[in-house]
Amino acid sequence: MSSFVATTGTLDVDIPALDKVFIAGEWVESTGSGHIDVIMPSTEEIVATVPSPTTEDADAAVAAARAAFDDGPWPRMAVDERARICRVFADELESRLDALNRAWTFESGYTRAHGEMINSGAGSAIWGHAIEIAPTLNWEEIRTNASSEVMVQHQPIGTVLAILTYNGPVPLMGMKVIPALLAGCPVVVKFAPESQLTARLILDAAEAAGFPVGVISGLAAELDTSKYLVRHPGIDMVHMTGGTAVAKEVVKETSERLARAGLELGGKSPAIIADDVDIDEVLATLVPGAVGGCGQVCVALSRILVSRSRYDEVVGKLAAAFDAIKVGDPFDPTSDLGPLANKRAVERTERMLATAIEEGAVVAAGGKRPDGLDRGHYFAPTLLRDVTTDMEIAQEEVFGPITVVIAYDDLDDAVRIANDSKYGLAASVYAKDRAKALEIARRIRSGGVALNLAGCSLTEPFGGVKQSGWGRECGAEGILEFTETKQILLSGAYSA
Repeated sequence: MSSFVATTGTLDVDIPALDKVFIAGEWVESTGSGHIDVIMPSTEEIVATVPSPTTEDADAAVAAARAAFDDGPWPRMAVDERARICRVFADELESRLDALNRAWTFESGYTRAHGEMINSGAGSAIWGHAIEIAPTLNWEEIRTNASSEVMVQHQPIGTVLAILTYNGPVPLMGMKVIPALLAGCPVVVKFAPESQLTARLILDAAEAAGFPVGVISGLAAELDTSKYLVRHPGIDMVHMTGGTAVAKEVVKETSERLARAGLELGGKSPAIIADDVDIDEVLATLVPGAVGGCGQVCVALSRILVSRSRYDEVVGKLAAAFDAIKVGDPFDPTSDLGPLANKRAVERTERMLATAIEEGAVVAAGGKRPDGLDRGHYFAPTLLRDVTTDMEIAQEEVFGPITVVIAYDDLDDAVRIANDSKYGLAASVYAKDRAKALEIARRIRSGGVALNLAGCSLTEPFGGVKQSGWGRECGAEGILEFTETKQILLSGAYSA
């Protein structure tokens, strides 16, 4: 019997296989003796100890995926049959959502309400839509022209390494893993080390779904094993969600073998506030869009752009709204926000705040650990005013609860500031004049823009431009991302 078991009585969720790793569709002993402590962000208490996946475990997962793609039935199944099995997987996930939401609070500190919104709401909608539309896509067509008749097919790209983040392992099943499976690709899921509990519940659902051998494996691995998987010659495509710096390393590591890469990365998303809006109405979506999940959201509206004529008014109302947010125990239903997911996130937030103040930014709200919370990775939602575009805080993603307010001269200047970023993931435009809002939205360089709202649709293609990523997730495009386009010449030919 393995020694890897829950180490305290605090963990009240039934988590399967705490002493195992999931390879080729079954729970097995890890080949190593290393371990990972699961630390509860709200108390800094160790709630479980689990095996640390090894490079040998990674080899076994990739070998199983390789065999499943090269010799197994999955890539050659009709898409309807793949969709049927993925629907069983989705049903199993949905039956575990209550446990997943609570486990996520234990391991990453998100509140129950946030889990129900992101996992129970968005997650089930995303994978449900993908499973529904997959059989309707044009997987094969005949194209005829003056010189030839050609069959054009979308075929699975191969083995996929799906790299997930701690801030959304459940919805990423629908954004990344299930689309790859629907396309016919075996998947090795690389969960974040912070996702040990949710990973096991998700993989328990995968085991119950009855995938063919080798089609899905999952490892919540640390850095060395993760890098080893990225470099692995048996992986045909790396599809990751994460930070831009890590993505650049992934591109370097995969370039030698020209493996495909799909990248959903960070952002420094702007919200342009036009002068014609009622700011009290805007706050209802702007504030959650800025600080939801403690800012640990890739589409967080971390730059709020306001005209100079309304600057003090808007900052004052935003500051009052930030101060009214209750930060506390994520298990307490009255808490609006819980802690950050780990100590690194707090240290990064503190460092970037200190630099911003040195550069001239002024704290309008927050800026410190909340009073009365002496233990845990807590940080108050922070609003900074007097920020200029040349400051680090206006250019770099914090992935923490810091929002900046930047003044603009006119709407042309607002668009210039919005585009003055290496990122381009999401944006919002708040304006009563819808035609003007749409005109501004068209001029913003980002993968998505919301009008008088915050956020994006995750049932339609989602992704970024510039250093916010390559490719698209969700919708039809998110499934076809995991395919190669192949032509079969049936008759005729092309001659130059």
